[in-house]
Amino acid sequence: MQRKFIIISSLIASQLFIGCDTKKGTSVNREREFEDIAAKYNTSVPHDILTPNKVTTSIGELNYFDGMPTEETTQKLYDNLDHLRGIETFLNGIPAASLESFRRGVVSMGADNYNKVGIFDQLMGSNAFFLTGNTSTVYASVFLDLKKDGPMVIEVPKGCGPATVNDAFFRYVIDMGLPGPDRGKGGKYLILPPDYKGNVPDHGYYVATSKSYVNWVILRGFLVDQKPDYSSQLFRNGLKVYPYKKKETAPKMEFIDMSSKTFNTIHANDFHFYEELNAVIQREPISLIDPELRGIFSSIGIEKGKLFQPDAHKKAILTDAVKVANGTARALAFNPRDKEAKIYPESNWESGFIGGNYQWLKDEGKGGRNLDARSRFFYMATVNTPAMTWKLEGIGSQYAISSKDSDDHYFDGGKNYTLHLPKDVPAKNFWSVCVYDPQTRSELQTGQRFPSINSQRNPLQKNTDGSYTLYFGPNSPKGHESNWIQTVPGKGWFTILRLYGPLNPWFNKTWEPGEIVLQRN
Repeated sequence: MQRKFIIISSLIASQLFIGCDTKKGTSVNREREFEDIAAKYNTSVPHDILTPNKVTTSIGELNYFDGMPTEETTQKLYDNLDHLRGIETFLNGIPAASLESFRRGVVSMGADNYNKVGIFDQLMGSNAFFLTGNTSTVYASVFLDLKKDGPMVIEVPKGCGPATVNDAFFRYVIDMGLPGPDRGKGGKYLILPPDYKGNVPDHGYYVATSKSYVNWVILRGFLVDQKPDYSSQLFRNGLKVYPYKKKETAPKMEFIDMSSKTFNTIHANDFHFYEELNAVIQREPISLIDPELRGIFSSIGIEKGKLFQPDAHKKAILTDAVKVANGTARALAFNPRDKEAKIYPESNWESGFIGGNYQWLKDEGKGGRNLDARSRFFYMATVNTPAMTWKLEGIGSQYAISSKDSDDHYFDGGKNYTLHLPKDVPAKNFWSVCVYDPQTRSELQTGQRFPSINSQRNPLQKNTDGSYTLYFGPNSPKGHESNWIQTVPGKGWFTILRLYGPLNPWFNKTWEPGEIVLQRN
């Protein structure tokens, strides 16, 4: 008969840790038990190294014979260990599973080779399930397979906006375009496999070595004259991707318009998550991640070169672990406890990169990696680049996230809110505000084509002092339609303020967006 496993979160409120008994008699009895154990030794034994025969914990009572767990207690502890490791695998594996799910989504649309580019000619609408994608730039997306094709060349056209290469664990490889070494003037990039031993050209290329075989190339182009046409043609005519060994015989590029298509790029929040992660571990070199992280994954059966086939008992434990881990990720996303999440004191505007480090290193690495911050970011977003964290005045991009109003309540799609943006929004290129669905972390699906406002695309109304008032709610406010983003009754939402080409008032915090305020009349 299969033993039941105990879930920590369901018992914390009702069970007590050792040393926390509230009944005086229980404490006295336990002390006597310590004394009975200590009496069997020739010398004095510190009580804090002993284990009583019965211990009350958050996972229930644990029973021992002279410190050795009974069969029932052993099973309970191993089930709990598997549950904990399942949670850790989810929280630490989100970057890999997310990029793998994105790859599968793009491949499902036909972009299954390096010369096939998924492009959003008419910008990204809310049909696509894409983690916090924006409605303001033309995306062009390509996946590389360095194991199959060897070193790859990416020719980036002049005028390209922010562009990045990320590896299979969503780590930064190199920037291209405006924040890259070509600084928007265009150039050739050579991406080398992790195990490459061949010659490297000494000129003509910006060279970077990836830690994985699969790599994601994501490029963004700006609007010109409030339209995406210029950037769409820029990529269609100027973007080239090909193996270095085929630089003289590169196949023709193909572009697949995904603007209005429905497809999913988001990792699973159930048992399938482990299968997505396992696919990455099997495909990539063992050096993709360090031994510590490999050890966490292998402890639940995800190990390179081996089948991932947990038995029914372990699968049940892992299935529950995903539920707890998914809830934990959502707590990190929408209720972060890290004080560094707040951009301003007493504000609900939060940073995507908590700690301001694209590697999530805490205190310059002295505090290790901020694992919660990394899990939070990749549960909500894609694209990892230092250009989002460094002070690149007038070049990079900066983001502020909010999911609560000025009263610290989640946004309700059936209610009306306003946001005040002071004059002179510090963005050299443009700024935007986009609304997202908390379930999918994708654009909120509403009656509007784009659930957003863009300073380039929208003919916005200014206040007399040059500031802006934006409106959120299920119905358009009379006389302010151009400044309105629609929401959906019965659904929550959150929003992201984006600054492209952020200016110094953003970095020194002399310019600050207002809080989003519930309208009570």
